[in-house]
Amino acid sequence: MPDTMPDADLEPAGTDRAGTAPVGTADAGAVEGRPATPDERASMRLLGVVGGLVLAVLAGFGLGRITSGGVAEPAPLPAATGANAVHTDAPGVAPHTHGGTSGGTSGTATGVTVGGNPAAGDVGGLMVGSADFRLVPAETGFPAPAERAPFRFVIQAADGTPVTDFAVVHDKRLHLIVVRRDLSGYQHLHPELAPDGTWSTELALPTAGAWRAFADFTATTATGAQVATTLGVDLSVGGDYAASPLPAPAPKVTAGGFEAEMAGTPALGSVQPMIFTLRRDGATVRPERYLGAYGHLVVLREGDLGYVHVHPEEQLTVDGAVKFWLAAPSKGRYRAFFDFQVDGVVHTAAFTITIG
Repeated sequence: MPDTMPDADLEPAGTDRAGTAPVGTADAGAVEGRPATPDERASMRLLGVVGGLVLAVLAGFGLGRITSGGVAEPAPLPAATGANAVHTDAPGVAPHTHGGTSGGTSGTATGVTVGGNPAAGDVGGLMVGSADFRLVPAETGFPAPAERAPFRFVIQAADGTPVTDFAVVHDKRLHLIVVRRDLSGYQHLHPELAPDGTWSTELALPTAGAWRAFADFTATTATGAQVATTLGVDLSVGGDYAASPLPAPAPKVTAGGFEAEMAGTPALGSVQPMIFTLRRDGATVRPERYLGAYGHLVVLREGDLGYVHVHPEEQLTVDGAVKFWLAAPSKGRYRAFFDFQVDGVVHTAAFTITIG
């Protein structure tokens, strides 16, 4: 509110909006043109005391909300915790909440809040279990590299029973991310859920060594709450392992015949925009909607493979680019996997990010 009101709102002192003497300027000892009785005078004094107390409380509340600079202090963002703190949202908005209902076609259950404070530095996927759920794979060891390897797993509730009630998030009830420990071989899969709670899919494990599988889902706990969670488990493929070096950071990469450009500088402790532009033969290409959005971005940290799933803006920029918001959890090197769809075909552009 400005320090002074507009001139049109100024009125002669001692009058109200109707042009009569305002309340409080008349003789406090008169009531409707006659002298007030002792009881009426006592009632008036009581009302005056009560009114003064109310004004004092309101004034104290207002002063408590003002900082030394005279600006109302914003409410702190809730801290992100545990396996659920894996999503980053645009600044100036509430933590990411999913709409829709369990079993629907898009979104997820109403009231599910993911993330909290994106600058808190939390990542997901580091644990095989949380307070509410546990990822239990049927197999974790594969004898040799294979282009098609069956993979089955169950998400167990805290009491050990298989979970079957999953909310639909980005058009799917569960997103399975698989990558080798050296951050190569990225895959974004959507397993099928059997009535008994078993998820099944086929993995591409073409090279020997250590791999990591992440299950990103929203499910119902025993108390009926919807909880968004990312759990991770190690996989191993037999044979001689040779780690691939992480590619050097570059703003432009190629994927499926497209040039993908990443613009933006992630920073510790603050959410920064990351903009991805696609070009083909020098012309900008607008991606199609894929899984309910114009793109998906998974960021994995080198070393422990800390997992951050970054949500995009609802619409493309005026230039046809996809904008995400990212808060770097810590210093180090990261691999950012940008999934996009053009002409009905999904491609992945991978970028290396260094946070100093």
